[in-house]
Amino acid sequence: MTTTTTTTKPARPAPARPAPARPDFASSSVPRHLARGALGFGLIIGSIALVPTAGPAALLAAPLSLIAFRGCPTCWMVGLAQTVSRGRLQRACANGTCTLTRADPAGTAGK
Repeated sequence: MTTTTTTTKPARPAPARPAPARPDFASSSVPRHLARGALGFGLIIGSIALVPTAGPAALLAAPLSLIAFRGCPTCWMVGLAQTVSRGRLQRACANGTCTLTRADPAGTAGK
């Protein structure tokens, strides 16, 4: 009777990978972002409203709204939240746990 012994190597931890880049849809200011939204929604509404008078060719203005929105209306809404919170919230990650805290506007943390 022969017995065989199998040994297993301890699992190596996976190498640390950099965090994937997150899309940034924010504008440099809230008024600029709201202007982009007004342009985007205006193009969509205008293209649909002009179909009875200008025909289906009016729908060609709708894709231009994607440029104003930097994607879709949802992307614009995410960008609005990013624009409003820019400089007010701070994300910190340590030991695999991320937290969202208020940023210190005066830069006096730790003083």
